[in-house]
Amino acid sequence: MDFLRERPFIGILIGVIVGFALGLLWGWGIAPVEWTDASPQALHPDDQAQYIRLVAENFSQQGNVQKVQDAFRSWPGADTTVCQLAAQSTDPNDQQRLTAVATILNSQGCGISGAPAPSGESEGGGIGTILLLFLLLIVLVIAIIFVLGRRNAALGNRVSPRAAYEEVPEASPVVSFGDDGATAVPIARFRTTYTRGHDAYDDSFSIENASGDFLGECGVGISESLGADAPKNVTAFEVWLFDKNDIRTITRVVMSDHAFFDNAIKAKLATKGEQVLARASETIVLETASLIINAELADMQYGVGGSLPPQSYFETVTFELSAWAKEGSRAAVEDVDELMNF
Repeated sequence: MDFLRERPFIGILIGVIVGFALGLLWGWGIAPVEWTDASPQALHPDDQAQYIRLVAENFSQQGNVQKVQDAFRSWPGADTTVCQLAAQSTDPNDQQRLTAVATILNSQGCGISGAPAPSGESEGGGIGTILLLFLLLIVLVIAIIFVLGRRNAALGNRVSPRAAYEEVPEASPVVSFGDDGATAVPIARFRTTYTRGHDAYDDSFSIENASGDFLGECGVGISESLGADAPKNVTAFEVWLFDKNDIRTITRVVMSDHAFFDNAIKAKLATKGEQVLARASETIVLETASLIINAELADMQYGVGGSLPPQSYFETVTFELSAWAKEGSRAAVEDVDELMNF
């Protein structure tokens, strides 16, 4: 699921293909379309030929012109098909009967030698049209995904790479992590604020180095809310980090005081990631193979009033996400001084 969350366009494309396949299965196998009160023009070419010859045989026996006209009243241009059959026929009597029918329909009859041969376009035309529409649909979906991806890339990063580098504190160009003395170089800093009422809150940011190379993504979104009220009573957030050099997406669930000490809520959110109690000025660390995120709760206020327990939902929360690349990894910046003077 992390793979699809990081690449939503693949999920959309899979959904379109599966939906189209299920539609074909339903429409052609389980509950196919049934025709009622269809005109002879809608018949298969072989059935059309049989219908025309029955009408011609009946006319040769009864000579009733009105019946011929009624038989082809719902089939405009039927004389063309009649003449095509006459041209294909090797039986003189059959040709004569068909020509007589065509004469009733167009007052001219058929020029047997010059009658056009059947084009054969009617056979298999339905499947060909469906396949063409399917290909056009795939192209349209890909085009929409591409446009939305470009738009999200433009709007999603509220802090540009240049601005992010300029905001990195100059007093701490290199920071140590762990007992082994591994170091990390600051890459970018992002700030995102949730305010109650923003029920679709889900901010994400692209992490790039000084050369503009994509290293990964990080973000914050709503994880859990209480009740079914509108606006949502958000009681937990997800802070996540995706590293292109790591197969995992690391997630921390930042919970309100009420949620953190509620066993039912904790059990419900247990599979989403490590659970952390939300505290003002608290720093939450997320680490992957080549990236580290320090997520600081720069500001936090609980909602008050209503029937919910105290300190159970957030009125506003501000996260400051600082991205670091581990020195010695492929994500590390080669020249720290160049980065600081960007």
